[in-house]
Amino acid sequence: MAISSEPPGCKIRITDRGLEMLKAETKKFVEEELSNITMPEMRGKEGRFQYTIKDVKITELNLTSDLRFQPDVGLLFEVQNSSITLNFQRRILYWLFYDEGAINASAEGVNIFTVLHLIKDKDGRLKISNVTCDAFITKMRARFSGTLGRVYDFIGTFLTTGMRFVLNKQICPALNHAALVLINQLLETIPVRTEVDSYVGIDYSLLHDPVVTETSLDMDFRGMFYDLKNENETLVNYAVNPVVREYDRMIYLSLSEYFFDSGLFSYFKGGLQKQLLLDSFQMPKDLEMLLRTTYLGTIMMLNPALMEHPLSLELEVTSPPRSTIKTSGASVAVNCNVKVLVLPPGKPAVQLSSMTMEGKFNAKVSMKGKHLAIHLDLRRFKIFSNQSALESLALIPLQGPLKTMLQISVVPLINNYIKRGVQIPLPDGIDFIEEVVEYHNGYIIVGANLHFRTGLREIIERKLSGETDNSI
Repeated sequence: MAISSEPPGCKIRITDRGLEMLKAETKKFVEEELSNITMPEMRGKEGRFQYTIKDVKITELNLTSDLRFQPDVGLLFEVQNSSITLNFQRRILYWLFYDEGAINASAEGVNIFTVLHLIKDKDGRLKISNVTCDAFITKMRARFSGTLGRVYDFIGTFLTTGMRFVLNKQICPALNHAALVLINQLLETIPVRTEVDSYVGIDYSLLHDPVVTETSLDMDFRGMFYDLKNENETLVNYAVNPVVREYDRMIYLSLSEYFFDSGLFSYFKGGLQKQLLLDSFQMPKDLEMLLRTTYLGTIMMLNPALMEHPLSLELEVTSPPRSTIKTSGASVAVNCNVKVLVLPPGKPAVQLSSMTMEGKFNAKVSMKGKHLAIHLDLRRFKIFSNQSALESLALIPLQGPLKTMLQISVVPLINNYIKRGVQIPLPDGIDFIEEVVEYHNGYIIVGANLHFRTGLREIIERKLSGETDNSI
């Protein structure tokens, strides 16, 4: 298997503990599939007996099953020494005697060995490419009802041998369909390349086939945002490769700095930051008074008539913000150009000054369901003049009010927008619970347990009907 040289922005590890949770759901799903097996009408003759068997129905399954990782391949689903109860209608003619009624039969010693081969398909999606299946039934018994039931017991072996052969032939095709069609339908609900909002999309394509060991399934995703208006202009990934060493929880999600930086880069290219900042700003009275005092001389030199007109600040992000992840936490650095403007009514704005603003935000990462969200808090803030060092000194009194303005008006607006989060690559109906976020140098790891909100059958039926899972 060729491993891509491109570092993943996103990694997911499902552990054998996670597989334990899937066992009951998988067993239920397989039982539902096997219970839908249909068997053809059987006709035959044995000596003076003529028989017809029809309306075969599986009434009960008692499966002892196991689900585990198959190293270098995928998943192994195994059923051992289990039983299946059936009911069908008989019609038997013996000499001049004619009899019909129900037959209850049991298939015992049911053994199924099924391996699901997991790959990355051409679109970068996780897919079951092949199913290796072997099924056999050790013995089958029939119990006849009706007045002549005991008379026909001696042909039971003949009848059940044929039924056992037919049933054997039906099990693997049913499981092949369940895996290659239905389970692949479930995997198609995992986002691969999809829109996040009206500005950006995200690429969760697999970089290579999943790596399967006895204790885990590891998947490396591109984990890259892109600008919807220019999908080819993306950030190159120079970040460190996230390392997941833990196995204690059901699932681990690891995200590198590149995951966040590509999002910040794409939103910058799409113009979201500029729009948020310009739309959010309302000048507090005390800040306006400080600005008017600071730039009194400039206004007088330009035109004393401008003294009474409103002042405004125009903020523009000048370069893509960058994230930094350390063991102490995550932060985002932002550089802005700030223009101080006078707004004469009905006339173009008059620029009084231009400043550079450097801000650093604490970034707290959280998970809800299967959506990743970030909450920002302004930690450090600095402004200095683009004109002179002297003017930079004069701006020192503005530091506090400007920081307060950002905290009150701009930061809440940004947090309100980003709180919706972005979906991580999990199928519909499966959520993170009991998550813990750990910060490492260059990446974060979210360890969690898994929760099925609905059963596999319901998820697949929703997919087939065209419904989507919009819960967060």
